[in-house]
Amino acid sequence: MSGIVVDDLSITLGHGAAAKKILDSVTFKIGSGQSFGLVGESGSGKSTVLKCLARLWTMWTGNVMIAGQPVRNMPKMEYCRTVQMVFQDPYGSLHPRQSITTALREPLRIHGMDRVQDRMEQALVDVGLNASFLERFPHELSGGQRQRVAIARALILEPKLLLLDEPTSALDVSVQAEVLNLLSEIRTARNLTYLFVSHDLAVIDYMCDELAVMQHGRIVEILDRKGLSGGEARDPYARELIGASLAYDKVA
Repeated sequence: MSGIVVDDLSITLGHGAAAKKILDSVTFKIGSGQSFGLVGESGSGKSTVLKCLARLWTMWTGNVMIAGQPVRNMPKMEYCRTVQMVFQDPYGSLHPRQSITTALREPLRIHGMDRVQDRMEQALVDVGLNASFLERFPHELSGGQRQRVAIARALILEPKLLLLDEPTSALDVSVQAEVLNLLSEIRTARNLTYLFVSHDLAVIDYMCDELAVMQHGRIVEILDRKGLSGGEARDPYARELIGASLAYDKVA
């Protein structure tokens, strides 16, 4: 089992009259091998949900199960072998003074995995690069190449789940399509489970089986792909968001 169950995930910051709830009883499920999207305007809480699942934020309440285990109780090494994250900014997620070899070798060293050179080379081939990139540094790569390296680093431990935080929003449009196609092919080939955060409904429609629309830290609607294209949203904000996206796509 490699799915995700999120139940009543909440975060409140501050105390008393100054308390502010930034996540409010967020609840959803992702089946093994599925891709699930979180959409909403900036500040809606979608990236915060991702950071809770990535164990970057710990001040939340509720229950989160990953691969059948409470995420808080998973041993760190097991968690890292099960879940990896691809961040939004390919310019910030790779250390500027470390070579691609270092970026890919370090997780293998920490987890005591064998065939290090073979695994590094294959990881690059799997994302459309080649072994010559191992000796390069991030500043020598384009944005798309950097994000491919970041994806290779996430995949090198052979995880079951990927958390994807707007992984193409910092890239040129043509490069976005290439990276999205790559992620789609990888999910199919490895039967991975994705939690995909994006503000772009067209991206979510292409990448995800289901999506949740978030507003002010709450999920206001959950739709499958057919419901999205068929205009089945019932919540007023969800309908407005989808309508605005469709109108933009027609103009574009």
